[in-house]
Amino acid sequence: MKVEDLYQEIILDHYRAKHHSGLRDPFDAEVHHVNPTCGDELTLRVRLTDGVVGDVSYEGVGCSISQASTSVMSDLVIGKPPDDGLELHEEFLSMMQSKGVGEPDEDRLEDAIAFAGVARFPARVKCALLGWSAFKDAVLRAGVEQTTKGTS
Repeated sequence: MKVEDLYQEIILDHYRAKHHSGLRDPFDAEVHHVNPTCGDELTLRVRLTDGVVGDVSYEGVGCSISQASTSVMSDLVIGKPPDDGLELHEEFLSMMQSKGVGEPDEDRLEDAIAFAGVARFPARVKCALLGWSAFKDAVLRAGVEQTTKGTS
């Protein structure tokens, strides 16, 4: 089996059985992102608990790439400090902007490495980034909310 076939299978597996799908309570921040290019939509919630991302839940419609990427992202960031999740976002973004020529860190990105081939297709990059961008937005909002609550 070629590595590209394995990557495609990872994407399809996450699309068929989306991890952490379905909006859950409680949450600290909720965001709604849309990819106007292809019509993908995503509502994502983040819960920060004891200094880590305690939960990510989402509901979305769209292509297999956007849905699978959000599933993979949620697996990667849950249980990590928000700053680590944001660093993973930056690494994923860098991989997606590399046009397929970068050397991403498989140990850090785990299943997200499967999207390396997508980086060769500019029209699909936004699909893969949708959930990651929503996560970043939600974490930043949740951090602001917690800071505001902590100072009152």
